[in-house]
Amino acid sequence: MFIESDFQCFHRSLRCRQGLGKSVAVLTGVLDDCLCDIESIDDFNTFKIFPKIQKLQERDYFRYYKVNLKRPCPFWADDGHCSIKDCHVEPCPESKIPVGIKAGSSNKYSKAANNSKELEDCEQASKLGAVNSTLSNQSKEAFIDWARYDDSQDHFCELDDERSPDAQYVDLLLNPERYTGYKGPSAWRVWNSIYEENCFKPRSVYRPLNPLAPSRGESFYTWLEGLCLEKRVFYKLISGLHASINLHLCANYLLEETWGKPRWGPNVKEFTRRFDPIETKGEGPRRLKNLYFLYLIELRALSKVAPYFERSVVDLYTGNGHEDAESKALLLDIFRDTKSFHMHFDEKSMFAGDKKGAKSLKEEFRLHFKNISRIMDCVGCDKCRLWGKLQTQGLGTALKILFSEKEIQSLPENSPSKGFQLTRQEIVALVNAFGRLSTSIRELQNFKVLLQQTR
Repeated sequence: MFIESDFQCFHRSLRCRQGLGKSVAVLTGVLDDCLCDIESIDDFNTFKIFPKIQKLQERDYFRYYKVNLKRPCPFWADDGHCSIKDCHVEPCPESKIPVGIKAGSSNKYSKAANNSKELEDCEQASKLGAVNSTLSNQSKEAFIDWARYDDSQDHFCELDDERSPDAQYVDLLLNPERYTGYKGPSAWRVWNSIYEENCFKPRSVYRPLNPLAPSRGESFYTWLEGLCLEKRVFYKLISGLHASINLHLCANYLLEETWGKPRWGPNVKEFTRRFDPIETKGEGPRRLKNLYFLYLIELRALSKVAPYFERSVVDLYTGNGHEDAESKALLLDIFRDTKSFHMHFDEKSMFAGDKKGAKSLKEEFRLHFKNISRIMDCVGCDKCRLWGKLQTQGLGTALKILFSEKEIQSLPENSPSKGFQLTRQEIVALVNAFGRLSTSIRELQNFKVLLQQTR
């Protein structure tokens, strides 16, 4: 039972040590709703995944992300953009973008493209050929097919229109996720809307430690215990994403600024405030366990999507043949590692009831998550909005993959497929979102060491 594993077994699954006069949670044991233990994830991430995913994120194909940070908030009057200097995002000049990536920006899903005529297809092939004369006819057909294919029914996210004049390329390496000072009512309202309106929760049940509502934690977990697996999973995914983002902010905090030179690094006090079991009335360990659960979900998606990328027709094309080959080789190496992990989450246990009910629940699941992706356009800090949109899209892509297993398994080896496609934006978001989770778990290990050193 959910309530038993988190309350009655609290001391069994946590070892508390004293640090800074407060108990420090060191998570151990098996996660809820799956058969994987935390120690196995820590070892797997530290020694196999983290070093490789870091290298992959540095490669050109994955470091440039096209995003529209000017889309208006669709749910409430905009608070106006944050004026804090660290909230600023520096767009990348077009001249710096690899030529192959710029060519690929037109390969999107849209109804207009889906209804295009053969003449438009020929023009598209001509443009692609002008950019890369080494592309085979099969590859050109695949790119054209991507441009024509509309799979909006499978999307779990509201995707930015890459053709919009407000959409800009951002170099993720030059705009790292870190604490910007964006907080208070505006930030609370975003997360409150996500939890209160999109996590299948009745308004009469309040979230623990919600700054905008009375604290009634016990009734909340009694309610959560009674949910079906799918809705419990949904809540854990959002909570895990929230925990991961908070970890990034704690690990990359503005510690001081002397003569205009900022020094960023881990803030133990901030970490304790957000995750210590005493400081958070037991909430911190729950949040961290949900982070591990989210890691498992995205890890499972990577292992499932491997056949899509293993095909010769799929290239990570930037225009630099040598780098492109190395990038794909590294990605496939990571896929081999993900498939070797022996304690995956079993997504087959989800939506396994009667077909009509399962289909309805899946659609509800998808629409709730899509709504959350739209809420990211309400974030007032540009840098927070950038990373919020990217990580939400990455998780949405992971869910799309998990719910498309049959389509992935039936992909043709050397020709385009209308059954399942990923845009470059989805691929970049998927890899970087998982990279953020991998970093979160690695940073958590660092905080454990720092807390022990301050005993």
